[in-house]
Formats: sequence, structure tokens, C-alpha cells
Amino acid sequence: MFSTEKDIETAVLIAMITPKQSEEQTTEYLAELEFLAETAGVKTVKTFVQRLERPDLNTFLGKGRFEDVVAYVIDNAVDLIICDDDLSGRQIRNMETAFQARNKEVKIIDRSLLILNIFAMRAQSVQSRTQVELAQQQYVLPRLTRMWTHLSRQRGGVGMRGPGEKELETDKRIANDRISFLKDKLAKIDRQAVNQRKNREQMVRVALVGYTNVGKSTLMRRLAKAEVFAENKLFATVDSTVRKVTIENIPFLLTDTVGFIRKLPTMLIESFKSTLDEVREADILLHVVDVSHPSYEEHIEVVNQILSEIGAADKPVILVFNKIDLYKPSPELEFEAQEGNFSPIEFLKNSYLDTEKPKAIFISAEKKENIDELRQSLLNLVKDKHFQIFPNWLDLPNAY
Repeated sequence: MFSTEKDIETAVLIAMITPKQSEEQTTEYLAELEFLAETAGVKTVKTFVQRLERPDLNTFLGKGRFEDVVAYVIDNAVDLIICDDDLSGRQIRNMETAFQARNKEVKIIDRSLLILNIFAMRAQSVQSRTQVELAQQQYVLPRLTRMWTHLSRQRGGVGMRGPGEKELETDKRIANDRISFLKDKLAKIDRQAVNQRKNREQMVRVALVGYTNVGKSTLMRRLAKAEVFAENKLFATVDSTVRKVTIENIPFLLTDTVGFIRKLPTMLIESFKSTLDEVREADILLHVVDVSHPSYEEHIEVVNQILSEIGAADKPVILVFNKIDLYKPSPELEFEAQEGNFSPIEFLKNSYLDTEKPKAIFISAEKKENIDELRQSLLNLVKDKHFQIFPNWLDLPNAY
């Protein structure tokens, strides 16, 4: 009897503390990178951090710190190194050469390639698979010089999915041809998607947006009362899902979209423009936030920044603070709440009610808490838009 179970790959994570990135931020980013690795099926065994003004042009980390990484990886038979920032072809080549000089092969990947690999794992539709492959090709193209031997091998595992599996992809001319082909293919798919959206123009469109793994798909299931895939992993949803929802005889379309994340690869945003059109062309946004996450305020900023980049920042928004059942306030906020004789979640609610920020609703999609309040707030916005489209809706037979 032989086991056919695939061995779990192991990795060390490397990151840097710089004048622009504090130690606390670096720790948070590394925790997220570890979660990304776990989502890709990789076990993190060690993290290495160094404080520098800027990354070393040759090996990202300084020479001494990189030697510590090399020694640990060789001694513990680690499979790959994952960097929290983008690596240049020169850095990857020099890092790989250091291991080859010691007769050790180690895959060197960065955050962008890891995210692309997860998207490749998650993509289900022809559109999303084409979008991901285009992003992969655009990632690989400027790195082809150093990846000639690295990507021509028939190897599996993280960082090897997609274009890296074929030797011909290492040829720049063929890669460029492939990129052109994929762009043409996406253009045709986009035209079909535009026609589909035109058919929906007579209905109000609501899009769920937010950081990855904040509970958008679970909330979609609650609002649409339909089965939508949800999992406690990053980028569980890559393909957009559209459902028709009716509240008090007012119909609208609800779309679950791909989650956002810090340092989202630029080529991925560009490739997913057609998917993000669902957000850009929506009438109302439900911005879902994991309020139990220590960095939820930064997550809000990341999502708002991406919405601004794709031209969707001026839409009516309901800020949906999800997972209130898991919320644990900071000691400072808990003290202020006690001073005002409030519970922490009540204090947080009041702080948002007293500001010019978008309307905020506090829910637990998993526990079905305050879903009715969210439905009512959403209905109020949907009604305004709906009656602009159908001013005589109440006189129509199908309104009853």
C-alpha cells in the first residue's frame, strides 16, 4: 500500500520593517500572508523580519539576514520562501542561485504570485479562468529571463500553477501572443457580459463589496435565501454571483463580488475589470466589514481606495459591520464604553451614528442577528432608485 496523499509544502515568510511600514503593520501583514499561504495549502514554519531603509536590490533582505534564512531553510528542508512584497527578477535569481550553490532547490515566490495562485485555484467560470491566466502571463512576462529554467520544469505546487507549467510560456514572443489572445478572448466575454447587464438595466442593482473573508457570501445567502458557496478562507469567491431578491414586492439584483486585499496585484485588478464592472455599474453598495478583525478600519480604507481606483466611490453605501458576535474591543475602547455606561458594540455604534460616515448597520450574518434591520435599510435605498425607474410601479398588476 502506498499513500497517494500529497505532502504539504512548507514555507518561511520574509518581510521588512521600513520607515513607511511599522513593526505593528509588518506583523499584521505577515499574519495575513500566513493565512494566504494556508489557503493555498502551504504550512508556514518560520517568519523572518528585518528593519531596513529599503529592500536590498540583490536578495531583498540584507546579506546577513538572508544567510540566516538560507541556513534555516536548508537545515529544515523547507520547500519555498514567500516574500510579503513583490520581488524583482534579479532578486529571485540571486536568491535561487544562493541555494543552488548549496545543492538545494527552493522556490522563491512573492505575495502577488501567491495571490494569483489562489485565484487560479478558485476560478470556476471561463471568464474568471481567462482573467487569472491573463494576470499570470502579465506577471511572468517581465520575469522570463530568470524564470527560463525555473518555469520550464514540470513541477507542481504553489507558484507553479497555470502558465509556469509549459516550457513554451518562457518564450517572450509566445507569451506576448498569448496575452494578446487572452485579451481578445476577454473582450468577447466582456461584450457578452455587457449585453447581460443591459438586460438587467430595468432592475436596481446592489453589489456586495469588502475585504476578503469578511462574510459577503454568507450575507448573500441570508439576503437572497439561496445557496452560495462560503468558506473561511481568503478569496473563497472569485466568480461574481448574481441573485434576484424581492423585499416587500420590490425586486432587485444582488451581486456577490471578489474580495479585496492589501497589495492586490495591479495586473489582477486590470484583468478583473469586467468583473469589477458589476461594482462600477451597481446602484447601491453594501460595504461589508469584519468588525471582529483588529485592523478593520484599515480594511475599510483599502476597499475605499480600490473603489476609488475603479470609479465606484460615489455610490450610495451602507456600511455593514459583520461578525458582531466575535467582536472584541481594544482596551482603550472598552474603557471609554464603560465610562459612558455602554456595551462596547453600543459605543461603536454611537461613534458611527455621530459622524458624517455612510449609514452603518451592525449584524452577524452567521448568527442571523439584525438581518431584518439591514433588509429595511437596504429596502429604503432600493425603493428610491426603483421608483425612479418605475414611477407607476404601485399601479402595475405585478406589484401586488
